[in-house]
Amino acid sequence: MPSSVIAHISYSLENKALTVVFNSGDVYVYQSVPEKIYKEFKASVSKGNYLNRKLKKIFVGKKVV
Repeated sequence: MPSSVIAHISYSLENKALTVVFNSGDVYVYQSVPEKIYKEFKASVSKGNYLNRKLKKIFVGKKVV
């Protein structure tokens, strides 16, 4: 399901790094994210809601672009 705020998400299993690309063009990387969290995020109906409700409460994102 498309998101109104998130354009794309990707995950590096090797680095456990979750990359979130926003529709605004901003890119954030969240480190040490378990694969389970990535899969839940990817499967969530509302990506923005999941990001705010779960990811941001546990992981600190670093803006890269």
